[in-house]
Amino acid sequence: MTTPYWLEEPSEPLPTNRLDGAPDVVVVGGGITGCSCALSLARAGRRVRLYEARSIAEGASGRNGGFALRGGAAAYPDAKEWLGGEQARAFWAWTEHYLDQIEELGGDAFRRTGSLRLANDAAEHEELEVEVEALRSDGFEAVWIDEPGGPLAGRFPAAILHPPDGVLQPARLVRRLAAAAADAGAEIREHARLESLEGLEAEAVVVATDGYPSGLLGPLEGLIIPTRAQMLATEPLPESLFERPHYGRHGFDYWHQREDGTLLIGGFRDVSMDSEFTADEAVTEPIQQALERFLSGLLGFRPKVRNRWSGIFGLVTDLMPVVGCIPENERVWIAGGYSGHGMVLGFACGDLVAQALLGRPTPMLELFAPERLIL
Repeated sequence: MTTPYWLEEPSEPLPTNRLDGAPDVVVVGGGITGCSCALSLARAGRRVRLYEARSIAEGASGRNGGFALRGGAAAYPDAKEWLGGEQARAFWAWTEHYLDQIEELGGDAFRRTGSLRLANDAAEHEELEVEVEALRSDGFEAVWIDEPGGPLAGRFPAAILHPPDGVLQPARLVRRLAAAAADAGAEIREHARLESLEGLEAEAVVVATDGYPSGLLGPLEGLIIPTRAQMLATEPLPESLFERPHYGRHGFDYWHQREDGTLLIGGFRDVSMDSEFTADEAVTEPIQQALERFLSGLLGFRPKVRNRWSGIFGLVTDLMPVVGCIPENERVWIAGGYSGHGMVLGFACGDLVAQALLGRPTPMLELFAPERLIL
């Protein structure tokens, strides 16, 4: 079955609103970023119309691993080197703040379990030692684990536990945000693809499609690289083994187990890297086979696979989000380019754009400026 595990869950229809006249802000994309932005704007009294080409959360926000992780796509020591210590620390603290907000808004769509970053070999072991020291020295909670036990024993020489992190039912969270935005007055148009900005009377347009091409980004079009991430889900296992998010090999392997026993595994796009720079949501045999081999090695047996699917995320070469006005067009905003860390960053960046449109911009916008992609 190629339906994503997350999208099998039934959902209630959204409240139906129709704005009289032109909206103040048009939001393009009904994922985590678009719904976060629409919610913040609607609660502030702005007239918002959101367009989603499919159903709410049917894109990347309903097709990912369900991880809610602090920080960015780069490891913390790398972020400190690229951004400087003060800015990297502010970035990580900012994402922890939005993790708290997700917990407050998400209800049973979020569980704070911590996450486990695993060393796959001696080189990654050394990297984790540097990372845990950097985090601790800057006041962030991080727990070193020598030779993880249980089903991880003998496979991974070390790990870092990141206590603030958690797991999501991402589609449920995004649908909840969309419902709250609609309750606050936003008009949400599902199955409505916006293909042109011509004729829109809105004061501002926010393009929040991450890796999915929109055709609306002018000089930025194509500079956020569509990248496919494939996953599978097993039938429920009889034993709980991996409650928290696990990830290794710099995020190329990732997995966790749901409360019903279902084990979700994703990654391995490096098995066929060239084929995965695409906006096609197909699943492919080489990567699905790699996922199954990893599954068998992890468990010692091969359970039945229930779901296989993929989603598209936006990859940026410097691994930093892209948020701000389109160059030469201050009316159009972009929020995307999360490089595989879209649930927390998408939620945060949607609100970041909303606050800027409400006249409350923050210094974080300077880190994510779109101009850097075309300099």
